[in-house]
Amino acid sequence: MNTSAFARSSHPSAAAGYIGGTVTVLIWAGWVLATRHSAATPLGTIDIGLIRYGVPVLALSPVWWRVGLLPKGVPLHLLALMVAGSGALFFQFTTFAIHATPAASAGILLGGSMPLAAAVIGVTVFRERLDMSRWIGLAAILAGAGILLAGSLSNRGIPWTSFLLLPLSALLWASYTHAFKRSGLTAVEAGAVIALWSFLIHIGLALVYGTALGLASAGEIALQVMSQGILSGLMAVLAYGIAVRALGGTQAAAFTAITPVLVTLGGGLLLGETVGLVEISAAALTGIGVALSTGLFSKRR
Repeated sequence: MNTSAFARSSHPSAAAGYIGGTVTVLIWAGWVLATRHSAATPLGTIDIGLIRYGVPVLALSPVWWRVGLLPKGVPLHLLALMVAGSGALFFQFTTFAIHATPAASAGILLGGSMPLAAAVIGVTVFRERLDMSRWIGLAAILAGAGILLAGSLSNRGIPWTSFLLLPLSALLWASYTHAFKRSGLTAVEAGAVIALWSFLIHIGLALVYGTALGLASAGEIALQVMSQGILSGLMAVLAYGIAVRALGGTQAAAFTAITPVLVTLGGGLLLGETVGLVEISAAALTGIGVALSTGLFSKRR
């Protein structure tokens, strides 16, 4: 299949953007749960990173071989923002934090912060204009994170590093979102280049700090290959790229706030984590917030 021709064939429709955003958050919810599960295995953040970027590097090798490490016409600062924002740095921050944070809380802190960060960058840097319903939606997402923070300070015991690293990761992802929108690359090309750079970085980290891939079971490796590599590393990157192209950076990023609702349910059902009123309330608020902040109910689309 000529992936370049396919990706450039037409500008994605709004419907394709909404489908891409929905597919992305479904995969991301599974990614948070799989990453949280890996905390109980011998796999460290470097090991999971090798899987996360190794799979798309192999699958998209014809693309990055053609485009190269430094795609022609893409400013270096945009490329750096893309690699840092959705590549190795983003992955290391989020994986380290998720290993120490209950899945529901991680989903809220990361997924809820992403649309806020994207909106702040869009408004302050690129002079985007948001209508009232989107501002209300972003406020609801912020309120959800506030409820979680209040619960943590009382008796939830979420480490302070999670409140630092996960919102910082959301800011990195928002920077990637806006940089990709302006890079001129297709979703396939961007995914291939970011995967290649990030895989090389993780190889360097493994050479310095070592790897525990040989200590993990075949079943655990297979789970991470499916969740991290195929779904999150390949399919979600392409789906999110379509959403950004079709809807714009700020609106596409707003879909990520659905993730906390899904992760909260998954954490309770699949990982046996305690899900109380604090987590449910925070997840519900962020879910309402995303419905508003994506612009689904906006008169000015």
